[in-house]
Amino acid sequence: MVSVAIDGPAGAGKSTLARRLAAELGYIYVDTGAMYRAIGLYALRAGKDPKDNAAVNALLPQIELRLASIEGEQHIYLKEEDVSTAIRTEAAGMAASAVGANPAVRAFLLELQRDMAKKQDVLMDGRDIGTVVLPDATVKIFLTATPEARATRRWKEYQAKGVDTPYEEVLADVKQRDYQDTHRAAAPLKRADDAVLLDTSELDFEQSLAAMKKIIAEKVNQTIK
Repeated sequence: MVSVAIDGPAGAGKSTLARRLAAELGYIYVDTGAMYRAIGLYALRAGKDPKDNAAVNALLPQIELRLASIEGEQHIYLKEEDVSTAIRTEAAGMAASAVGANPAVRAFLLELQRDMAKKQDVLMDGRDIGTVVLPDATVKIFLTATPEARATRRWKEYQAKGVDTPYEEVLADVKQRDYQDTHRAAAPLKRADDAVLLDTSELDFEQSLAAMKKIIAEKVNQTIK
């Protein structure tokens, strides 16, 4: 089985690029960030502080999480509710970063994620896929961009949706997420030693996609040989 691990900071375009890549390559796309967002959302709805590990741990036995592919798109469910849209708020993103620092949450999701890679060709993105979840992945890519470039992209997305959030606020959120993700005790965000670094600060979507396809093709061919 071929496994592609894509790591990088928030707003680097991992999920958008990964979805397109998976569709073109015929791999199963696994958005691990959506899993953490779903748990963060569950904690917020339960009135718990996502940074309170004990409170979140007490919720884990109640959480029924599953993924489904509908017309080529990954959907995530909490029990029978499709929360694919609900998890895409800034609040859910910050909650995801908080619960992602919780060792119990990471253990809760780890086996589920690894099991997926054993059964099919997968393309998985997140913060610690190449370092922790799939350390033996066929291909590892660390996708990044400057905080300013990532904030600009996110700000434009908000504008397109009619959400008038100041750019400075978006940039501050990006930098805060970066700090949380790189300083957490459990599996902090970092580049795996054997991961290919791809900085997309000056690249558009199609250029980034082409660069990633080239990296994957070269690595897969080397493995097959």
